[in-house]
Amino acid sequence: MKAWLLKDFGMENLQLEEIPTPEPKTGELLIKVGAVSLNYRDKVIVEGLYEPNMIPKPLIPVSDAAGKVVKTGPGVSRFKIGDRVSSTLYSRWIDGAPGPNEPDYCFGAPLPGGLAEYMIIHEESAVLAPDTLSDEETATLPIAALTAWFSLMDVGHLQRGQTVLVQGTGGVSLFAVQIASALGARVIATSGRDENLAKIRALGAAEGINYRKHPDWAKEALALTGGNGVDLLLDVAGGNGLNQSVAATKPAGLIAQIGFLSGQTASLDIMPLLFRQTTIRGIAVGHRTSFERMNIFLNQHQIKPVIDKVYPFSEARQAYQHLARGPFGKVVITIADA
Repeated sequence: MKAWLLKDFGMENLQLEEIPTPEPKTGELLIKVGAVSLNYRDKVIVEGLYEPNMIPKPLIPVSDAAGKVVKTGPGVSRFKIGDRVSSTLYSRWIDGAPGPNEPDYCFGAPLPGGLAEYMIIHEESAVLAPDTLSDEETATLPIAALTAWFSLMDVGHLQRGQTVLVQGTGGVSLFAVQIASALGARVIATSGRDENLAKIRALGAAEGINYRKHPDWAKEALALTGGNGVDLLLDVAGGNGLNQSVAATKPAGLIAQIGFLSGQTASLDIMPLLFRQTTIRGIAVGHRTSFERMNIFLNQHQIKPVIDKVYPFSEARQAYQHLARGPFGKVVITIADA
């Protein structure tokens, strides 16, 4: 099969090669990959900025894949040949609290990912694709959609009429806007571009804040909530901006700490955290059971992923470069016709 292999860190070391097609073992599915989508995680893995000591080389990168089951190993009972499925990032996290070693079993590093014509997924790790979505659309779900859903529903227990703030216009935030709006929540979005704020309002956001025009964007969020702050805030930036997230969240509110786009460390002001009695909860995507509940919701509400561009398999590097420029929505690579 054809596969992109990361031979060493750096985009120049991502090479398209021919390697043996894997054979499914007991409980495993062989998937003919239809499409994959890129996440920030995939970018920093290639760059060597994401836990480099746990990245095997060569590596087939990219965690989020969707395709069709073409062969099954002994003992498979959850799926049959012809079923359309997607991967999950944490291949062994089925339900409940995560185990201490979930990162050791992630697709796309350290386990082989989906940037290849075929991929092995254990049947317990696979999720049935929604009927309403194509492979390209389904491939956007495993990290971006599930992170938004898990933050809003499993952790945030978001209710109709509550207010949620989402940062930026990446994949997680766009899914969060659509899901929260479908639930009847009020959404405030931030972005550094007015044109993106207009687009995100069209997806259901009630208000937008341009953080370049308003560097103290927490004050704007407080003004929009009558001085109370938001019930739930999805923080994808990290870094010292976490202090503004605390300020923008209501007393005893919740911050879902999702990303680290602005830095992996933060100098946190403790007194505002104490006075506001804020809960900061780290979010690392979600488990398979939540994924399955989410797919039912997406079907019921006819929610479609926002895809910025779809690249052919041969242009995987260009897709990574597009991701680095900051797309509005997901960057997808189609593989079925490689």
